[in-house]
Amino acid sequence: MEKNEHAMTRTPAPSKELSIITGASHRLAAEFILPNGDAATGTPTLVFLHEGLGCIDAWGDFPATLAKATRLPALVYERWGYGKSDPLPIIGARSPRYLHDEALITLPDVLAHYSIDAVIIIGHSDGGSMALIFAAVYPDKVRGLITEAAHVFVEDVSISGIRRAVEAYETTDLKKKLTRYHGDNTESAFHGWADTWLSSQFRNWNIEEYLPKITAPLFVIQGADDRYGTSAQMESIAGQVNGPVRKWLIPGCGHAPHIEARETVLQEMKTFIHTLMR
Repeated sequence: MEKNEHAMTRTPAPSKELSIITGASHRLAAEFILPNGDAATGTPTLVFLHEGLGCIDAWGDFPATLAKATRLPALVYERWGYGKSDPLPIIGARSPRYLHDEALITLPDVLAHYSIDAVIIIGHSDGGSMALIFAAVYPDKVRGLITEAAHVFVEDVSISGIRRAVEAYETTDLKKKLTRYHGDNTESAFHGWADTWLSSQFRNWNIEEYLPKITAPLFVIQGADDRYGTSAQMESIAGQVNGPVRKWLIPGCGHAPHIEARETVLQEMKTFIHTLMR
C-alpha cells in the first residue's frame, strides 16, 4: 500500500512535444517541454541554443531536467542545416554573419511561433554567442541568460581546435557519431561550422560591440580545459556587459560543461534561475 501511495503522488515527468516549425523561411525541428506535465502561464521560457555541431538529441535530457528543477517550460530547436531541420543548399562555409542571422532573424521567428515574450536563454558555444547578440538587441524579452563556452572573438586556440576536429572527422569515427544526430545533414552541419570558422573572412569576426548593450543578469560558464576557447572569452564578456554578471571557470572541464560537470552545472544553473525568479 505504501509503495502504491508513493507511486500515485510521484511528480510526473515533463511532457515533450516535437514539431516542425518555420523560422527564417526554413523548416526547423523544435521540442517544447512542459515541466511536470503542466502548462505554465506568465513565466519565462527556458530557450536552449545548441553548439556548432549540436541538435535536440545532443542535449540529452538536460533541458527537461532543468525545466523540471525550475518548474519552467523549455524550448529546444535545431537550426537550419542541423538534425531534422531543412538542409543547407550547399555543403561548405556559411556566411560570416551566420550567428547574427540566427540570433536576429531565426530566433525571433521561433519565439513568435510559440508566442513567447519572456525568455531565459541557455546558449552553448555558437548558441552562447547567439544568446549574447539576441540579449543586446532584444533586452525587453530577456529575463536572464546563461552562456557555456560562448565566444565573442576568434582565438588561435579556436582555430587549432577546429583543425583537430576536421582531422578527426576525416580519420576517425566522428562522422559516424555525428550521423546518429544529423542523418543526411551531417556533411552540411559539420562543414557549415568548420569551414566557416577556418575561412579567412571569419578570422576577424567579433561581437564585443554588443556586450555593453546587455543589461539582463548573466551567468558566464567556461571550462578551464576548453580546446576551442580560453578564459579570455569569459573575461571579455563579464567585463563589458552592463548588467549583473557571475562568471564561473570550471577546473578540469572542457567545451561542454553541461555534460562534463553535469550535476554541478545543473545545480548552479538552477540556483541562478531561482534567483532571477525571486
